[in-house]
Amino acid sequence: MAIERTLSMVKPDVVGKNMIGKIYQRFEAAGLQIVAARMMRLSRPEAERFYAVHRHKPFYRSLVEFMTCGPIMAQVLEGEDAIRKNREVMGATNPDDAEPGTIRADFATNVEQNAVHGSDAPETAVQEIAFFFSNEQICERRAADSRA
Repeated sequence: MAIERTLSMVKPDVVGKNMIGKIYQRFEAAGLQIVAARMMRLSRPEAERFYAVHRHKPFYRSLVEFMTCGPIMAQVLEGEDAIRKNREVMGATNPDDAEPGTIRADFATNVEQNAVHGSDAPETAVQEIAFFFSNEQICERRAADSRA
């Protein structure tokens, strides 16, 4: 398996509940490393651009409203098969369908307020990472970096 990077977002509902650390623990327990992170509040134009792929879907407006209602944590996760691994840790989009122990099963309110976002493919990951981070903002991590 190849080392990949994926974009992950902790959405406003989870940030508002002060659960960021609990989410990060799950990423790290799954073998994913956080190589970039930032807290920010998406503007309406930013949220509309980021979710433009959903523009013609019935949930688009409420998704934009939700994603601009409070701060988010955006992070780049890195690891072996990171996209698939992150999606497994997140669980199904609808928390009612998510496996027990996944982030969405444990933290999501409903299908629209579903706690986290993760890239769904390598091409999407590249675009989504670039939306939030420049190459200079991503920190390379090596085994030597983990010395205590």
